[in-house]
Amino acid sequence: MAHVRTYRPSVRVGNWNEDVTLEEDLLKDFLERKSKGELSVQKTGYLKQNILKQVDLSVSQASCLCFGDVVMLVNVGGSGRDGSAISINADVSSFGPGPDPVIEGPCGISAGRSLKPCTRVAFVITSVDGSAEGEALRYDQSFTLRTTSGFAGGLYLTSDSRTFQKCAKTSRLQEVNLENQCSFLSWWKVVHFDPQERLEYEGLPVPANTNVLITHCKTNQDLAVLGEHVLWTRYGKEYEVVGQTFVDSHKAERDVNHWMLVTSDPTAEGKTMLERPQNRATPREPAPADTDL
Repeated sequence: MAHVRTYRPSVRVGNWNEDVTLEEDLLKDFLERKSKGELSVQKTGYLKQNILKQVDLSVSQASCLCFGDVVMLVNVGGSGRDGSAISINADVSSFGPGPDPVIEGPCGISAGRSLKPCTRVAFVITSVDGSAEGEALRYDQSFTLRTTSGFAGGLYLTSDSRTFQKCAKTSRLQEVNLENQCSFLSWWKVVHFDPQERLEYEGLPVPANTNVLITHCKTNQDLAVLGEHVLWTRYGKEYEVVGQTFVDSHKAERDVNHWMLVTSDPTAEGKTMLERPQNRATPREPAPADTDL
């Protein structure tokens, strides 16, 4: 009798009615979330599809940067550090509500090693003093850097003095992130990278695709990429971006503070000026007389 089966497989035992109801509710909830695009796999696919979409960068007029230009912020790299571009470090938790969600702030940034122009690395040079689109951006002139409209949300690159509660994740230095609203914390200025020639270039148009410093107006700290502080993101191994000025023994800013505002190559569709052979090395600065418009 010990081996005799008490129940057949078709016999329902226990609280079977509740189990069936719960399974039906789970299936109904799954189908409803799927129809609204709220499943994690759908959000991840939507994120990759939109944030990696190719963007056409601006073509620099007269080799100078202008308000309204769409550019990439690229650090060409250095000792033990690959070239990288400031990138939106968004995941599915960065989405706002709605059927076609966009990225909302606050959102983190990082320095990604992919230098292909896409939504993730494109920024718009925006005026804060009433300068019209198409006017030249000048050294020491305040401006903001905004992500593209649409999926990227039009967020502003923002920073503030570090505190115990608000600082970079790994280095604990001044944090840089993206915010919804434009404020004085979002104001930056371009400074010539050579301190001995800084006064000579003040007020002149900023040339595109050349090394410059990007200084935060409130804290006076330069934008920097930290090769020794690695962030493992959804997009792979990337570097931390902070607001911190690093100088060498000659009181000149180090290469971690050097940035190029990269534009599109007018002679090659989908390419940037950084991909031209002569631009792989550190570009030479034009003379002040040649830069003035």
